[in-house]
Amino acid sequence: MVKVREDYPLREDGQVNLEAWIDRIGAQVELHEPDVLRRACLFAHEADESYAKEHPWSTRTNSYLTGLAMADILADLKLDQESIVAAVLYRAVREGKTTLDIVRKEFGVDTALLIEGVLRMATISQIINPNSGNSKFSQSQLQLDNMRKMLVAMIDDVRVALIKLAERTFAIRELKDASDERKRRVAREIFDIYAPLAHRLGIGQIKWELEDLSFRYLEPEAYKHIARLLDEKRLQRDEYIQNVIKQLKSALTAADIQAEISGRAKHIYSIWRKMQRKKLSFHELYDIRAVRIMVREVRDCYAVLGIVHSLWKHIPKEFDDYIATPKENGYRSLHTAVIGPDGKALEVQIRTQNMHEEAELGVCAHWVYKEGTKGNSKDAGYESKIAWLRQVLEWQEDMGEGQIDVLADQIRQSIRYERVYVFTRDGHVIDMEAGATPLDFAYTIHTQLGHSCRGAKVNGRIVPMNTRLQTGDQVEILTQKGGTPSRDWLSGSLGYLGTTRAQAKVRQWFKLQDRENNISVGRDYLEKDLARLALTLRHVNLADYAARLNVKTADDVLAGIGAGDIRASNVVAMIAESLPQDAAAPAPEIQLNKGRKASRSGVIVEGMDNMLTHVAGCCRPIPGEPVIGYITHNRGISVHARGCSELLKLQEEEPDRIIEVSWQQAVGSVQPVNIHIHAWDRTGLLRDITAVLANEHVNVTGVHTESNKQDGTASMEIVVEVESLGQLGRLLARIEQQPNVIAARRLTTSQPRP
Repeated sequence: MVKVREDYPLREDGQVNLEAWIDRIGAQVELHEPDVLRRACLFAHEADESYAKEHPWSTRTNSYLTGLAMADILADLKLDQESIVAAVLYRAVREGKTTLDIVRKEFGVDTALLIEGVLRMATISQIINPNSGNSKFSQSQLQLDNMRKMLVAMIDDVRVALIKLAERTFAIRELKDASDERKRRVAREIFDIYAPLAHRLGIGQIKWELEDLSFRYLEPEAYKHIARLLDEKRLQRDEYIQNVIKQLKSALTAADIQAEISGRAKHIYSIWRKMQRKKLSFHELYDIRAVRIMVREVRDCYAVLGIVHSLWKHIPKEFDDYIATPKENGYRSLHTAVIGPDGKALEVQIRTQNMHEEAELGVCAHWVYKEGTKGNSKDAGYESKIAWLRQVLEWQEDMGEGQIDVLADQIRQSIRYERVYVFTRDGHVIDMEAGATPLDFAYTIHTQLGHSCRGAKVNGRIVPMNTRLQTGDQVEILTQKGGTPSRDWLSGSLGYLGTTRAQAKVRQWFKLQDRENNISVGRDYLEKDLARLALTLRHVNLADYAARLNVKTADDVLAGIGAGDIRASNVVAMIAESLPQDAAAPAPEIQLNKGRKASRSGVIVEGMDNMLTHVAGCCRPIPGEPVIGYITHNRGISVHARGCSELLKLQEEEPDRIIEVSWQQAVGSVQPVNIHIHAWDRTGLLRDITAVLANEHVNVTGVHTESNKQDGTASMEIVVEVESLGQLGRLLARIEQQPNVIAARRLTTSQPRP
């Protein structure tokens, strides 16, 4: 049985003082008919007592006290009387102590509909929750029907989701004395489904509690460790925060800004998550010490920000303006981090009172429930927050009812992961995964629109098709009649598609094309990628790589590339790391020295003492690239790429001097490589390309550029130092993504200049 909470108002006999409890609820929310709530409480209490008399050995919970606890949570969220009445009655219906028909007769259709919606959410949890023993219904149609009912209920009335969140919040609060198995099962369900849902609805105070309590039971040792660390320094931290608040109050008073300043509580799960994500220790976190400043108006937020930065030095890259660019769930605030007093890092959050209420209450702060309504008084902001639910229903039409398991998985992912909300030209909200591009958008609207997409406008401006969309963008797709997908769209390095759903549609299109055509196109594609790195298919047997690619023949490899199932870049990487050896004589190994000097000094051949080696200047092979050695007359062994044209001449003239070698690359070793870039000339071209080099952490040792005024083109030859063919391939692909770049490829001295 659930124990009476200590904060309930009690009578002398130890029972809940119902009148005092109703007065407390009335102080938080408007009770237009307090007698209805009173009747609901008495009804739930009588249902409990009647059930206990008929089932004296029952171990079921006290649904009356559970209902009161749920109502308290909803009152904290400022929900309406109808929601609170439904919460009081919900557990009695769920546990079979009364029926929906009776509730409908006694308390009205609207209250019964709310309870029915929450019951459906309980059913859907069994479908979605991977820990549920009954996670699969025997009939796919039944699963689909229940999912639709749940989704429609949530779309029609968000209070259904809020009542369920209150019920799950109470459930996890009461887990202390439960078995370990139940603790883990309930915590996993809440962590996977309901904490993310609270986040998506913007209800911070529920989200933090659900995450922390779930984490407590899922990772008890980690939870205790962080809790202990927080407690050890709590006194010193509190004293520090009070000193910070004192300085801030003095500065704000001098600036005639009214504000409320308080220390901000840290949540254990968020601390652990940040430690894991950034690979930091507890003591390295900058926001363990944090304050929150609440002001009256938005303009005051920025004024306070200036004052904070004048008091203490700002920590670079630790500023977020969620007022100008709110989070996808509507969260608004300014976040900054500074080096505060005593040289200690300090996080400061600045927001208005309204922003704070929105952060804590989420959609509850936007909804106004009036007598006689069913929660239809929605604003546009709320519509965008739950657009993902409508999308799930639309996805089902594309996937078919036989794909119900996939749909269930998509629902779970839609709740858990970050989303972006963009608008069509007509103003419809489209919910997409973070990282989605205009091409993903086109496939989300319609498969054929994606196939024929040839460009896009975002906010009225033409943008590259691999542009990452942001919440609030308006997207328009430009098409070509009879257009078909490009295999470039499946290249991960080019970044045209960010969602697996769109990628699957492109792959499916290529699978339907002619196999012979796929083989031909796949060969062209592979040769193009190899040529970019100055490699060739001439000495490669693709059949050697078939098994690793889960196909049988060389033609299967090429057909897979042509169909988009196999990435040409992956095959190139396999070819590059494959080092054929002479069966008659084991190949000596080249040992590169550590550091950048390895690219300029000699290298040692293991097993041959004091044998001087050097990388041939004609082809400059890269570690991991297939190589072969040539014994020079007075400079030891020169190491060439196997496809080097100079080496082919030497093989014909002095075959006895050819020796098999292989790399044994040291960590951090690099080799200089010449790359050639051909582009349409424009202002800022060199700047953009050097930015790519910097982002890829590539060292540049030489640059030569030429402009052709007659045809408006530019040629660049850049010497870079790279660690592997993989890094070079990524670099060239990134360069080719830049506007106006026609081609970027590796250049060797034995090759003619373009």
